[in-house]
Amino acid sequence: MSEAMSEPLPETVPEPVPEPDFMATGVRIDRWPRSLTRAGEVRIEDGRLSLLTSYGSEIDSAPLGAVRAGRPWFAKPDEAVATVNGTRYRISGSGRLLEALQKATDGH
Repeated sequence: MSEAMSEPLPETVPEPVPEPDFMATGVRIDRWPRSLTRAGEVRIEDGRLSLLTSYGSEIDSAPLGAVRAGRPWFAKPDEAVATVNGTRYRISGSGRLLEALQKATDGH
């Protein structure tokens, strides 16, 4: 019988996952004239805006400096229009997306 004892492995601590600067779920994302998702996700993270489907697949993303966003006069308070990589999207239910974009671009 071998008396060699194995040393216990050191405990590995998972690295903390950074929180995105902004995240809204349950968001409707339309690319005129059709709806792409009714329960999508919008993220601002690492200097990028990402539009995701309800399954987490990327619809589109771009660096914040290349994104234009605003609220047309006829839009509801929770709606915004964003141009990402030259494509216009209507984003509904995103909460404070425009404020978050402004804050993120001021910080970069």
